[in-house]
Amino acid sequence: MFELGNSLREARVRQGLDFPQAELGTKIRSKYLRALEEEQFDSLPAETYVKGFLRAYAEFLDLDGQLYVDEYESRFVVEAFDDAPVRHRSHARQRELSFERRAIVLGLVGVTALAALVIVAWKFGGSPPSTPSVIPQGAAAPKGLVFSGPGTYIEVRHGSRDGKLLYGGTLRGGELTAVAGSRFWILLRHPHALRMTLDGKPVSLPARRTLRVIVTPSRTALAG
Repeated sequence: MFELGNSLREARVRQGLDFPQAELGTKIRSKYLRALEEEQFDSLPAETYVKGFLRAYAEFLDLDGQLYVDEYESRFVVEAFDDAPVRHRSHARQRELSFERRAIVLGLVGVTALAALVIVAWKFGGSPPSTPSVIPQGAAAPKGLVFSGPGTYIEVRHGSRDGKLLYGGTLRGGELTAVAGSRFWILLRHPHALRMTLDGKPVSLPARRTLRVIVTPSRTALAG
């Protein structure tokens, strides 16, 4: 048996991630990620969402998602059943949860890369990030940073870690994306299928599951 919340928190802190970055990568609201780390499972809409969010958050942190779901079920599901008469909810609370569940389902189904970028811009209080270009296959690659690779999560910022967010999200198959500029801070997760060029020249990256680099026309270096 292990502590679900503490192990999630330690994995996030060890990777240098804050809640806005974790929200961007998982598409799960920060307040629910915080509730998972604090094991406040009653704050989540329903048991189904607890398991789904727990699995998604653990796998985002390179942990075994099924192991966390199994541990949750062994420790909390039975307790929730035994205490059910004590934790009876009012009709008003049930209607509130029902509405919130529908809102979450619709949000998960309807989310797009553009919506994710707008949410990130709102959280950091700045203007929306520049919209990257999606290049048709077979077209000549433009100037700037060009990348593709299904399943790779990527954040591209201008100049440094604190620079303007130019792109953030998980790449889809067959999509070639470009952002303008010459110096970039980049966070990558699962970049095994990633292909990247800068001004038409291939960018060579170390073979790691999680990677932070500074990319310029003259060099590529590991970044903090």
